[in-house]
Amino acid sequence: MQVVIRTYRGKGTKELFDLMAAYEAEVQPMMRAIEGLVSYTLARAGDGGFSVTVCRDNRGIKKSVKTARDFIAKHPPDRNVAAMHISAGSVITHIHT
Repeated sequence: MQVVIRTYRGKGTKELFDLMAAYEAEVQPMMRAIEGLVSYTLARAGDGGFSVTVCRDNRGIKKSVKTARDFIAKHPPDRNVAAMHISAGSVITHIHT
Protein backbone atom coordinates (compact mmCIF):
# COMPACT_ATOMS: atom_id res chain seq x y z
CA MET A 1 0.00 0.00 0.00
CA GLN A 2 1.01 3.61 -0.55
CA VAL A 3 0.18 6.77 1.39
CA VAL A 4 0.18 10.47 0.60
CA ILE A 5 -0.18 13.29 3.13
CA ARG A 6 -1.13 16.65 1.68
CA THR A 7 -0.46 19.49 4.13
CA TYR A 8 -1.97 22.94 3.67
CA ARG A 9 -0.80 25.98 5.68
CA GLY A 10 -0.74 29.69 5.29
CA LYS A 11 -2.72 32.15 3.25
CA GLY A 12 -6.26 31.08 2.38
CA THR A 13 -6.08 27.70 4.12
CA LYS A 14 -8.91 28.32 6.59
CA GLU A 15 -11.15 29.35 3.70
CA LEU A 16 -10.12 26.26 1.71
CA PHE A 17 -11.03 23.92 4.58
CA ASP A 18 -14.32 25.77 5.14
CA LEU A 19 -15.04 25.25 1.44
CA MET A 20 -14.14 21.56 1.56
CA ALA A 21 -16.42 21.09 4.57
CA ALA A 22 -19.24 22.83 2.70
CA TYR A 23 -18.67 20.53 -0.31
CA GLU A 24 -18.27 17.32 1.73
CA ALA A 25 -21.17 15.72 -0.16
CA GLU A 26 -19.16 16.22 -3.38
CA VAL A 27 -15.73 15.41 -1.93
CA GLN A 28 -16.68 12.01 -0.50
CA PRO A 29 -17.90 10.36 -3.73
CA MET A 30 -15.08 12.02 -5.67
CA MET A 31 -12.51 10.37 -3.40
CA ARG A 32 -14.39 7.06 -3.21
CA ALA A 33 -14.23 6.86 -7.02
CA ILE A 34 -10.42 6.60 -6.93
CA GLU A 35 -9.50 3.06 -7.94
CA GLY A 36 -7.59 1.31 -5.18
CA LEU A 37 -8.61 3.75 -2.42
CA VAL A 38 -8.20 2.21 1.04
CA SER A 39 -8.92 5.28 3.19
CA TYR A 40 -9.15 9.07 3.07
CA THR A 41 -9.10 11.53 5.97
CA LEU A 42 -9.32 15.33 5.91
CA ALA A 43 -8.51 17.19 9.14
CA ARG A 44 -8.04 20.73 10.40
CA ALA A 45 -4.84 21.41 12.32
CA GLY A 46 -3.61 24.71 13.69
CA ASP A 47 -3.72 27.39 11.01
CA GLY A 48 -4.24 24.84 8.25
CA GLY A 49 -4.98 21.20 7.79
CA PHE A 50 -4.03 18.01 6.05
CA SER A 51 -5.37 14.99 4.25
CA VAL A 52 -4.16 11.41 4.48
CA THR A 53 -4.92 9.09 1.58
CA VAL A 54 -4.02 5.41 1.55
CA CYS A 55 -4.27 3.47 -1.71
CA ARG A 56 -3.31 0.01 -2.87
CA ASP A 57 -0.75 1.41 -5.35
CA ASN A 58 0.93 4.56 -6.68
CA ARG A 59 -1.65 4.91 -9.46
CA GLY A 60 -4.31 5.62 -6.83
CA ILE A 61 -2.02 8.03 -4.98
CA LYS A 62 -1.30 9.99 -8.18
CA LYS A 63 -5.04 10.10 -8.97
CA SER A 64 -5.80 11.38 -5.45
CA VAL A 65 -3.28 14.23 -5.79
CA LYS A 66 -4.73 15.17 -9.19
CA THR A 67 -8.26 14.99 -7.78
CA ALA A 68 -7.32 17.35 -4.93
CA ARG A 69 -5.69 19.83 -7.34
CA ASP A 70 -8.67 19.68 -9.69
CA PHE A 71 -11.12 20.28 -6.82
CA ILE A 72 -9.19 23.37 -5.68
CA ALA A 73 -9.02 24.67 -9.26
CA LYS A 74 -12.78 24.08 -9.74
CA HIS A 75 -13.79 25.55 -6.35
CA PRO A 76 -11.27 28.26 -5.54
CA PRO A 77 -11.74 29.84 -2.10
CA ASP A 78 -12.14 33.60 -1.87
CA ARG A 79 -8.41 33.96 -1.25
CA ASN A 80 -5.43 32.37 -2.95
CA VAL A 81 -4.17 29.30 -1.13
CA ALA A 82 -0.53 28.58 -0.44
CA ALA A 83 0.69 25.50 -2.28
CA MET A 84 0.11 22.12 -0.70
CA HIS A 85 3.08 20.19 0.64
CA ILE A 86 3.08 16.54 -0.41
CA SER A 87 4.71 13.68 1.52
CA ALA A 88 4.33 10.20 0.08
CA GLY A 89 5.66 6.75 0.82
CA SER A 90 5.04 3.07 1.34
CA VAL A 91 2.83 1.95 4.21
CA ILE A 92 4.56 -0.13 6.86
CA THR A 93 1.57 -0.63 9.16
CA HIS A 94 -2.08 0.25 8.58
CA ILE A 95 -4.45 -0.44 11.49
CA HIS A 96 -8.18 0.09 11.30
CA THR A 97 -11.12 -1.18 13.30
